[in-house]
Amino acid sequence: MKRNRKYRDEPLGRLEVVKDFLPSPDELVLRDDGVKITISLSKRSVDFFKRHAARSKVPYQKMIR
Repeated sequence: MKRNRKYRDEPLGRLEVVKDFLPSPDELVLRDDGVKITISLSKRSVDFFKRHAARSKVPYQKMIR
């Protein structure tokens, strides 16, 4: 359920212009093209990645990559 917001015509206080901090499109690093492969890992290796991924709160597949 959405809350209804009531906006009032009040002063916002001291405002400050922030310099653009995002990099230009030329400075962005593009992803390399991926190549699909199949690998076999031991259960011990997969458990290792799962444990460390859980600590970092990321999927274990990304940890392997």
